[in-house]
Amino acid sequence: MSYIQAFLLGIVQGITEFFPVSSSGHLVILENLFGMKIQPSVFFHVILHVGTLVAVMLAFNSDIKRLILELLRLVYDIYYNIRTGIHNGWKQSGKRYRKLVPNNYRKFMLLLIVSSVPTFIIGMLLEESVRVASANLLAPGIGLLITGVLLFIADFFPTGNKVPKEVTYLVAVIIGVFQGFAVLPGISRAGVTIVACLLCGLNRKFAIRYSFLLSIPAVIGALVLEIVKLNPGEFSAGMVGMGVLGFIAAAVTGCFCIKMMLKIVKRKPFRRFSVYCFFMAVLTIICSFAL
Repeated sequence: MSYIQAFLLGIVQGITEFFPVSSSGHLVILENLFGMKIQPSVFFHVILHVGTLVAVMLAFNSDIKRLILELLRLVYDIYYNIRTGIHNGWKQSGKRYRKLVPNNYRKFMLLLIVSSVPTFIIGMLLEESVRVASANLLAPGIGLLITGVLLFIADFFPTGNKVPKEVTYLVAVIIGVFQGFAVLPGISRAGVTIVACLLCGLNRKFAIRYSFLLSIPAVIGALVLEIVKLNPGEFSAGMVGMGVLGFIAAAVTGCFCIKMMLKIVKRKPFRRFSVYCFFMAVLTIICSFAL
């Protein structure tokens, strides 16, 4: 892989990450079509996703600050309740406990944590399958076909109106399972999580926030796992440089594109994206047999 190819892959990641069309699928398709040899490929993909994560964190910075604050408050409230329980038992008093889920943001934060658990488990189980699937064009073609079907179905379901306090933890698990299978190339993480949210009755605006904020622990977790498995012998100065270049390209492109893309995703029917996924799926599957 050349520096120009790393730069182009970063741009593709920055553009496709925020549409429900599978950024990983597009990366795998380009790498296979143009014979790009990337070692280690999964780590490079994660680095590109970290680049677009910068755009997500900037776009949702107020939500992230509030969620972090609520996490810290939750830890303190748990500590306070434990201390209160000990005090009440020792002094035989009736000191009141604090509510652990007093507001929507606290509930939202807990929902994101619950969704991240099945995502992590499924991601670990499918790790080898992802490496195999990334080595050919057929797998991302089938993944894009699945994404297209899910996006097409989503438009036929009535618009939900659930906000965090009305969402159960079982729904959070279901959304996390959908995101877990999105590690396979061609299955759009944004697409399947937004569809899962809508099918579970979340309102469209909340579904989109849920989907993009849920990507943060997923990408950070994937990065940590890849760093732990790194073999320094696999890297050269050129590979590091390409990773940095791809990261910068993905981050800058993502920052320019995310707001525009979020508006489009919020307003436009998913059928438009499903048509694109069907077209790319057919083209990719044909190429997989022709090449």
